[in-house]
Amino acid sequence: MTFSRFRGRGCRIWAVWAIGVAIYLLAIFHRSSLAVAGLAASDRFDISASQLATFTVLQLLVYTLMQIPAGLLVDRYGPRTLLFTGLMVMTFAQMAFALSTTYAGALGARFFVGLGDAVVFISVLRLVQSWFPLHRVPLLNQLTGTIGGLGGIVAAVPMTWALGHLGWTAAYMIAASLGPLLAIALVATMHDAPGRRNARGRAMKPAELAGSLVATWRQPGTKLGFWIHFTTPFSATTLTLLWGYPFFVEGQGRSETTAGSLLTMISVVSLVAGPLLGWYAGRRPYSRSTAALAVIGGLVLTWTLVLAWPGQAPMWALVAMCLVVGVSGPASVMGIDLGRTSNPHERGASVTGLINQGGFIAALAMVLGVGQVLDLLGGSGGGHSPEAFGWAFALQYVLWGLGLVQIVRHRSRLRRHVTVEQVNGGSTMVLAA
Repeated sequence: MTFSRFRGRGCRIWAVWAIGVAIYLLAIFHRSSLAVAGLAASDRFDISASQLATFTVLQLLVYTLMQIPAGLLVDRYGPRTLLFTGLMVMTFAQMAFALSTTYAGALGARFFVGLGDAVVFISVLRLVQSWFPLHRVPLLNQLTGTIGGLGGIVAAVPMTWALGHLGWTAAYMIAASLGPLLAIALVATMHDAPGRRNARGRAMKPAELAGSLVATWRQPGTKLGFWIHFTTPFSATTLTLLWGYPFFVEGQGRSETTAGSLLTMISVVSLVAGPLLGWYAGRRPYSRSTAALAVIGGLVLTWTLVLAWPGQAPMWALVAMCLVVGVSGPASVMGIDLGRTSNPHERGASVTGLINQGGFIAALAMVLGVGQVLDLLGGSGGGHSPEAFGWAFALQYVLWGLGLVQIVRHRSRLRRHVTVEQVNGGSTMVLAA
């Protein structure tokens, strides 16, 4: 695939990508909108802190379980159809959330928000693979994740203002109204691939689908990508989605303002690191797993420094940790890129879903694990001690250890596999060493 194939289509290429990224940004907005509405949700539904946390756990669980089915659906029906479907599901779910007055109804609405959200990222990455030259895909994948990630930041200030001035129902109804506007742009502009409005995959029987997934998983590059995605982003997800604020305030004795600044730093670093890592992966495809290992090493080192420090860690140590955590999210996308270059194009969305599942499995385990350890060690006045947070976040070493063993193992297998395939003259797989 060369850039000459895309000459004359420059505006369409960027319009398709821009609409896809806008939908992904909106999905992150919907996903993150509850983060600033915790107190309002507690009052509206008369729920406890553990019930409030169930919203986050449910969201992660639905997203994780849907990754493989979502990938299969995108490969079969095309990203355009799945983006439209996901957008409409999120829109109606947010409307239901806006109108919900019971905890059960709100949980059901958030379930469907997660269901619609689950197909978006995979669909946009499939559009990138279909529309852009291969050497640009790593950078565009990172830019997609980076710009989409702004949805979490964008959700904070507008939703806080809307909840305070307009009330719960109006705030979430306005958020839901953004979906139909993007749906109109999608229908009018988006094609699945150059010259193909709807690119459908071949219909397969259940046995064939299972065989396709097995073939995808058997590729050493898929397994390596899965474990890179498993090992790199869960620390960032755990901090930014639920436990970062209490860790910095209760666990490290920092002010609320400082805690907010540290969490914002993680997001800002991700915005900068994403395009840089994408550029690096495009220029040095043989070193993607090496870069991921370097990021994991940085995570282990900086977290050890913070957790092992007697008493409260100094501010410079917390800043160093947040800098590395900010890089870890974009580093996980290199795992997805490894899967892309290890499988046929027609399985592109399936492999993305399979690998993307890894990071959310680890994040789900970590979010639940931290809560369990904090509850086990208890606390006074509803709070928790710094020691309790130290033991809770020490669970990361279990996940890092498992992930590192698997990365090294499958990295070696990929080297041997590619060497054999290249000798036999039949592979276009890119070695990631």
